[in-house]
Amino acid sequence: MTSTQLDLIAPFDTPLPPPPDGQVLTESQWITLMAIADAIIPSIEVSSTLSNSSLCIAASEYTSAVETISKRLPAQTDSNLTQRFLQENASSVPGFRELVKRILGDYVREDARKGIRVILSALDTRAGCLLATGYTTSLHLQPVNVRQRILQGWARSYLPPLKQSAIGLEGLLISAWTKTSPTIGPILGFPRTPVHGKPGKGFDYDFLQLPPGTEPEIFETDVVIVGSGCGGAVCAKNLAEAGHRVMVVEKAYHWGPEHLPMSEKDGAIHLFANGGVDSSDDNSIIIISGQSWGGGGTVNWSASLQTQAFVRKEWADTGLPFFTSSEFQNSLDRVCDRMGVSTKHVEHNKNNQILADGARKLGYSQKAVPQNTGGNKHYCGYCTLGCGAAEKQGPVVSFLPDAQKAGAQFLEGLQVDKVVFQNTNGNRTAVGVKGFWKSRDSFGGVNGPDRTAREVIIKAKRVIVSAGTLESPLLLLRSGLRNPQIGRNLYLHPTTMIYATFPDQEPIKPWEGAILTNLVDEFQNLDGNHHGVKLECITMLPSWILPNQPWTGGLDLKMLASTFPYMTGQFPIVREKVPGRVYPDATDGRCRIAYTPTAMDAKHAMVGIVALAKILYLEGAKEIFLSTAGMPTFTRPEVDAVIDSGEGINNPAFQSWLAEVQKRGLALPDCKWGSAHQMGTCRMAATQRAGVVDPKGKVWSTEGLYVSDASVFPSASGVNPMVTNMAISDWISRGVAKDLNADAKIETRAKL
Repeated sequence: MTSTQLDLIAPFDTPLPPPPDGQVLTESQWITLMAIADAIIPSIEVSSTLSNSSLCIAASEYTSAVETISKRLPAQTDSNLTQRFLQENASSVPGFRELVKRILGDYVREDARKGIRVILSALDTRAGCLLATGYTTSLHLQPVNVRQRILQGWARSYLPPLKQSAIGLEGLLISAWTKTSPTIGPILGFPRTPVHGKPGKGFDYDFLQLPPGTEPEIFETDVVIVGSGCGGAVCAKNLAEAGHRVMVVEKAYHWGPEHLPMSEKDGAIHLFANGGVDSSDDNSIIIISGQSWGGGGTVNWSASLQTQAFVRKEWADTGLPFFTSSEFQNSLDRVCDRMGVSTKHVEHNKNNQILADGARKLGYSQKAVPQNTGGNKHYCGYCTLGCGAAEKQGPVVSFLPDAQKAGAQFLEGLQVDKVVFQNTNGNRTAVGVKGFWKSRDSFGGVNGPDRTAREVIIKAKRVIVSAGTLESPLLLLRSGLRNPQIGRNLYLHPTTMIYATFPDQEPIKPWEGAILTNLVDEFQNLDGNHHGVKLECITMLPSWILPNQPWTGGLDLKMLASTFPYMTGQFPIVREKVPGRVYPDATDGRCRIAYTPTAMDAKHAMVGIVALAKILYLEGAKEIFLSTAGMPTFTRPEVDAVIDSGEGINNPAFQSWLAEVQKRGLALPDCKWGSAHQMGTCRMAATQRAGVVDPKGKVWSTEGLYVSDASVFPSASGVNPMVTNMAISDWISRGVAKDLNADAKIETRAKL
């Protein structure tokens, strides 16, 4: 498949693989689930009577909603759009049910899926309904208004299972709606593709293709690298340029810039792990991780921050002096130079400018965030869904092309099941990997029925596992390694959100422009040991933001959605002290995550939330609200939006609201936590008792096996982990190259 970019109006479609086979839910369970969906995202009509198909409101309330939304619409918008938006319910949206089926069948854990089935079945019985709703009538037979009151009651319930079920279903269904609704994009004025920048030309990758066959396909190479993300790509470049035979294998597929940015629906599945969203065992935190050719470097936000001195010292003090050496600094600089990292061409979008200006007025320490954009201005805003301009110098644009030019071979679509070992002089030595490959279809996609499947064995002198923090430890465990540290020491940089809407005169359009170009580091050391928060902005995609809001009603949801063009979202990113762990699910082996944000995390995050609220207030926010259920919204009096009384953040009403927010706190499960950074599950340590890999990245008690990705971090990096990951991988791979060269010299002497 060529990735040469044409001058397109819109990216190529990228059809999804077939939805799951078999029955995910029974038909009666589907009826109940769609009834819940139509209560959360209802059709809104004018009526004085209860209805099973619509949320009925008074004529005056409906007229007010239409007028308010219509005023916010872009110019030259279809005059009937507002009514279509209000009258749209979830089940009427083409593709909505299919996407929900895909999420439930492919990405929801089996235990959670069983729980959903139990709840849906109970809601179709008299006894179950009486217990869960207070009525004996089946939920789907209730009028929408009644269903909505029931769901609102669940969200306030003192019964944790009922409350968590409500929060989980609301998030899943709102996310599926925002990704499939035909009206929400036009209502927001949110275009399918960026209005800034232009399509770019990608690199023409030459992926290995395998013929049909029943026997395993066998390859031989010097180094096989499992994973094509930030760690694996750097390793591939260095080892190939050192003259060694290299194979990079990736279970996902490459999508060139002609397919990018993807839609929110397709991108979540093609570019992210587990359909775009995973969660901890207790559902306390949502985890987002990249899974595509180029890994997280394909979907991250260009932030290229080097490892800070206090983190380097902390790691060095554990017996890893490399981190305070000039060699590590050389590695940091080398990877940044390759990506053209700088702040010279940074231009803040309105979201980041609000953060910068408000922080300046409060005297907070802040700085521009260096970008990996090759020394060029990059202002598209959609890179979370892939960079169609091919300007973001992630692995797909930089290190992986360098590796192919130096002779590296690539195989996409290979799920590696295990590392293969042999016993050499009493040592467990990695000699390759074994896995299962699935080709593209005859049209270059992954949705056709004519895809070839083959078992693959790759024999290698060295194996480098770069599958990411969530998957690298699972591969080690599947391969028979039993170090108790494998999977432990999971750090996530937990975060929660604060939002604000601004007056309707001029939209912010928070999806436009560079995503993350400013940070506030005033509060990064809140405990005296460098645990605290940095303040940053979030990428503003509807399917990321709207499901994250506490649901209070169908009309409220649609009115909130209409404010999206005038909204900004910011967050405190916590450098935590207490880690979690990952482990394989007993049913299907998929990654399970045991992690709960601590009271210290919540305390530190609240410091950041308060600071961000002050910033938003000073910058003229009309309303300020959190992604925490039950938290009050601050609404600025109309006069304050025009006349500055001179009180600033000392305004009594604002201070009273801040006090109430701090009093309520960020308690679970009301507080919605998220993470886009994962680190530490194959920790580097000076001793086997303390970690999984040694100071050179080699897995303890093995030969020839290395881990090189963010999973080797000794603790949380405190900054976006890309550059730290790449620098460590630069160091590890150069060491592997030296070892291979030494082996070659020994072999040459033996032959002589």
